[in-house]
Formats: sequence, C-alpha cells, structure tokens
Amino acid sequence: MQKYACSCYGPDVAKIGIFGASGYGGVELLRLLAAHPELEVAFVGADTNAGAAVADLAPSLSAAYSGLHFDASDPATVDGLDLVFCALPHGASSRLVPLLDGKVGHVVDLAADFRLREAALYPQWYGEEHPCPDRLADAAFGIPELFREPLRGAKLIASAGCYVTAAALALAPLVRSGFIEPAGVVVDAASGVSGAGRTAKPDFGFCAVDENMSAYGLLTHRHTPEIEQSTGAQVLFTPHLAPMNRGILATCYARPKDLSSTSSDALALLGQAYADEPFVVVSERSPSTKATQGSNVCHLTARVDPRTGWVLVIAALDNLVKGAAGQAIQCANLALGLDETLGLPLVGVSP
Repeated sequence: MQKYACSCYGPDVAKIGIFGASGYGGVELLRLLAAHPELEVAFVGADTNAGAAVADLAPSLSAAYSGLHFDASDPATVDGLDLVFCALPHGASSRLVPLLDGKVGHVVDLAADFRLREAALYPQWYGEEHPCPDRLADAAFGIPELFREPLRGAKLIASAGCYVTAAALALAPLVRSGFIEPAGVVVDAASGVSGAGRTAKPDFGFCAVDENMSAYGLLTHRHTPEIEQSTGAQVLFTPHLAPMNRGILATCYARPKDLSSTSSDALALLGQAYADEPFVVVSERSPSTKATQGSNVCHLTARVDPRTGWVLVIAALDNLVKGAAGQAIQCANLALGLDETLGLPLVGVSP
C-alpha cells in the first residue's frame, strides 16, 4: 500500500482508501479530502488506470497529490485502514464489500448496491438478484439530514445519490409532517452529464448533449424505489439530461392535505426541519444549480398554488458533491465520530 504523506496531517488522523478513484466521484473525493484535516488518503484503487499518476488523469489535483499513483483494486491492500470509500459502478460494491470484512473499520459505498432495504427490489429495478442480500440490513442509509443517528459509528453506509438526495430533502419533511398526500407525488429532475460517470457512452458525448435536453428512464428509472423508501411517498420519477457538467435540479409536485395551506406554511415547515442543518438552505429564492456548484449544500424552496391545488418544492445541489462525494464524506465523518462538517465546503463557486 502506498501512503501519501502530507504535512497538514497529524499523527492521529484516520487512514482511508478509495476504490474507483479515477471516476468522477473518486476524483471529487480526492479534491475534498485534500482539505480534510482528519482523513489521510492512503490508497487509491483504479484498475483501468493502475500505475498512472493521479495528476496525469486529473491535473486539477496535481498540487495536492503530485506523487500519488493509482493502484490495482486488491482488497488485501487496504488491510488496516480506518475507512474505505467505494466509488464503483453499480454491482461492483456488493461483490467487494464482503471481501473487506475484518480488513477495514468502515465502508462508505457511493453506489446503489446497499441502498434498498428489500432484496426483491433489485431484480425488479436493476435486472439482477442481489449477491449478498443478507447485508442489506447492515447498511445505514446515507442522507445525514434525514437519517443521522444510524450513521454514527456505522460499519457499512449506503450513501444516497444525487437524484434521491434532492428529492428526499425536498419531500421527506412534508410527508413526515402530514403536509402533503404521500400518494401521486411527481418528481421531475434534471442532471448534469457528469452524473452518467466518466466512461464514454454515445448518448453522453458532446455532440449528443450540447444544446439538447432529453428525458430518459421513463417509468422505470432505478432510483424510483430509493426515492420512495427515503420519502415515504409514492413517486412518479422522470429524470432529464441537461447540457451542463454538474448539478441536479429537482422539481417536485404533491397535493396538500389541507387545502387552506399556503406557501408561507410550506416554507416555514422546511425552514423548521432544516434550521440546524448547515448543508441545507431554505429560501424564497428559486434554487439554481450554479449557486450550489462545488459546495456540499442543497438549496430548497416551496410554493402552494391554491388555483391548481398543488404543492411545489424545488431542490438544487451539486451532483458530485452533496449528491456523491461530499455526502459520502459527511457520512464518513459521522461513522468515525468526527465533526460532521469537516472538509466540506459551504460556499459554491461563482461565476
């Protein structure tokens, strides 16, 4: 195991590793971890880029990781690490995690392999049986603002993804409080192209994406049951691909239980739910993806339309930070007993 030494780390920092470190999620983990005072990068695994310098693949990281190289993803290499992030494609983590038992203290998975509580949902939504269904009950679901306590000290964490985090933060407080009807909720969400991952695909090339916007996964998108599990609502979810690098904008529609409810009521409820949450901003302003870029913050607003009888909730976040690497680090902080906000940016990049 190569160890990356940095003078900013103290003697008692936690040693961590990353599987899938050369993907967009892995590179974003490295960017954020470079500023984390209590986590030291000790292993970066990337089979397709094993032996390559991190700085050559991601020049943006060169000042922080000038001497670091990607290793082959051998589970034996991480023996003794305090925590490992798995930033792998779906299906890979569920085969890797059992091999890490007894080797590492904690595992934070950025994929969907351990997010669903019911094993029967995997063949329905992912087209295959789960390889270790007995481990699903072991995984704490990773949206700290909604499910914080199980994350404290958790050995296995299924960090929620971008679409689900945006929809859940928007809707869960309204469902839990009885403000909206839990049936017939609609979630329309647009994602930046980085949400599809680094691997080249014809539909995500420049010529296909530039000056274009399209819906996909109609009625069958695999994150639907995850949104339903985390919100307690029945959801019609339609994702869209937008011509931008980063960002999620989720527009959610639901029916109010009390027809006399107002926009002020909805905003007040969200404001109260997230009053002590540093990574959620509730405002009357309409959220934008640009305002969240580079930060671990989700922006929310809400309206009640008495004319049509709908509640409208809008959420924006950076799909690679609060929707992936940032949220994973937030969960790791909780698992390790650290301050939840360590290493995580509150302020976005603008312009």
